[in-house]
Amino acid sequence: MIRVCCPTAFRVTLVAGFTMLLTSAYYRVPAANVMAESANAFLNSLTAEQKAKATFDMKDAEREFFHFVPDNNIQQTLKRGRKGLTLREMTPAQKHLAQAMLSAGLSQRGYIKATSIMSLEDILRILEKDDGERRNPEKYYFSVFGKPADQGAWGYRVEGHHLSLSFTVIDGKVIGAPMFYGTNPAMVKEGPRAGLRVLAREEDLGRELFTMLSDDQKKTALVQAEAYKDILTGADRRAALKGQPNGLPVSKLNAKQKAALQALLEEYCHNLPEQVAQYRLDQIKKSAGQTYFAWAGSAAKGEGHYYRVSSPAFLVEYDNTQNGNNHVHSIWRDMEGNDFGEDLLKAHLRASHGTDKLEVAP
Repeated sequence: MIRVCCPTAFRVTLVAGFTMLLTSAYYRVPAANVMAESANAFLNSLTAEQKAKATFDMKDAEREFFHFVPDNNIQQTLKRGRKGLTLREMTPAQKHLAQAMLSAGLSQRGYIKATSIMSLEDILRILEKDDGERRNPEKYYFSVFGKPADQGAWGYRVEGHHLSLSFTVIDGKVIGAPMFYGTNPAMVKEGPRAGLRVLAREEDLGRELFTMLSDDQKKTALVQAEAYKDILTGADRRAALKGQPNGLPVSKLNAKQKAALQALLEEYCHNLPEQVAQYRLDQIKKSAGQTYFAWAGSAAKGEGHYYRVSSPAFLVEYDNTQNGNNHVHSIWRDMEGNDFGEDLLKAHLRASHGTDKLEVAP
């Protein structure tokens, strides 16, 4: 007996098959490969003079430098300038390739946040009547460390005011930490962009979790009546919460509260490509029994507030107190010595070079 296949069913099956093939083909390209390809395309577009500014050895101490304040603040406090090649020093074609390299290290969501943060410099330029030297959307520095490749050790950084993104790639594995996002203003209050809140979910999801807590839970979670003036770890090379109370253990949350905490943490995870975000999600899962939520300040909208989620594996800090509580600093840190891919790099050096020490050049 010959069975005749329904044409509609056949078409549906065929479309589903093609969709699966396209999806599998997409995910067969690891994020690290895309990052290496985009970094090499960017570097190949540069002149020798530009490349000298944009490239560093993996051993250079510059690889572990990060900060999120304007350039002149760094010069005043640290007596040094930022290093790397700025967007304003690039040709239009080079700018596109630089943005492609930035995009390769982020998810669509993370890339939109990063470029929106850059654009806020133009709002500050207008508000402060700046000449464009302190506040400039093109004063963001692109730096590449080592030789971008599918294997081996290399990395890159994109940094400027309120943005510091460090990516380390070790034998195809990617660490995206430390990762700082900030906004000033947190909410644009006037002009054609009024109402824009680049880091809205980071604020709203944190407040939502705190307000869901019972009175007894809030007593434990509230570590200080007044919000801190900034994130506590600042731009320290090694993140540490010295002498700070832990806050509320996640084990004390009910199912609904745990779901709210997960949603908050996933907002930070999904700034990265899916394959890289999974590393953070795994950290969260493994650390569940040793994770704490802490809040400081008011829970009322428009008032100063701070929160953190801490564990032995990762740390999230968020603060909104400056400029009339309309200025956000937020950061994800990999703890246990894995900011800048430190643990992965040591393992790579042991396997490839018989040592776990990277001799850092001054």
